[in-house]
Amino acid sequence: MVFSSLIFIWMFLPVVFIGYIILPDRFKNITLLFVSLIFYAWGEPKYIVLMICSIFINYVIGLLMERYENKKKQLLIIGIILNIAILGYFKYFNFLIDIINLFIKQDLTLLDISLPIGISFFTFQILSYIIDLYRGQYKAQKNIVNLALYISFFPQLIAGPIVRYKDINQQLDSRRQTLEQIAAGIRRFIYGLGKKIIIANTVAQCVDKIYAIDYADISGVTAWIGAMCYMLQIYYDFSGYSDMAIGLGQMFGFHFEENFNYPYISRTVSEFWRRWHISMQTWFRDYVYFPMGGSRVSKPRLVLNLFVVWLLTGMWHGANWTFIAWGLMYFVILTAEKLTGLSK
Repeated sequence: MVFSSLIFIWMFLPVVFIGYIILPDRFKNITLLFVSLIFYAWGEPKYIVLMICSIFINYVIGLLMERYENKKKQLLIIGIILNIAILGYFKYFNFLIDIINLFIKQDLTLLDISLPIGISFFTFQILSYIIDLYRGQYKAQKNIVNLALYISFFPQLIAGPIVRYKDINQQLDSRRQTLEQIAAGIRRFIYGLGKKIIIANTVAQCVDKIYAIDYADISGVTAWIGAMCYMLQIYYDFSGYSDMAIGLGQMFGFHFEENFNYPYISRTVSEFWRRWHISMQTWFRDYVYFPMGGSRVSKPRLVLNLFVVWLLTGMWHGANWTFIAWGLMYFVILTAEKLTGLSK
């Protein structure tokens, strides 16, 4: 189920929102969790068990980290390995087989693995929960319903933004819902829906027609038009979904951080990535780049840090050589900007 579908707009959302409004406060979280699991199961019914198991495992890890202070680091490592292993199996196992077949000249058969919807997003949210818990930024969540809602909440489950537990942990326990907030959320949802339906989907028709032309027959002007249209499509599609997610969150009393900040007005590539998919960039910054030393290291180490971050960023977007090349391209550009001072 997607936000722009008729069944979501005319059935799922009105029923859920009206039911949420009239329910007593003590039933609101369990209701949101239930409908979020239905929302997820609508597209991937067989993987709802995977999500529930992941929630339970990390809930237990969180409790154990708080109870056994002297084993906190070991438990964190176990949690990170388990979560990365689950993500790695579904998203990267067949890509690993391709690499083995290519470089070791084997003839291994690819497995029939379908990628669970939103697994990259909810895995990163889980990781941020256990890592920040290890850092002592909050206490372990003892109410499994609240933790499960944080991980599975339907507005940001499929396409982000990546929400940090520390940003909404108090909202999970208590939140105010005013008419002004609901109205603002509805407006934001409509803006995002307009971006998706009116602009992104319309421009996509042009992109599809241009990209269907054989490379030998396409002119330079047509190719540039296709590139510009695709640039608009991907922005209005992705930022539209983020707007809808933020608006839906407001309607239910939650505040999510902004995910896009006019990226196409950027003067440098570094500035662009501070404005584009902000939640993903800050995640890699806080959990990969800064722990490796960030920019307060020697130049060779800085280059290594940027290489690791952008290799992982490319792989996060997709398990194939195209995305790895895409990530390494940005590594080269951003490294050059860092070393020359253009990134400020």
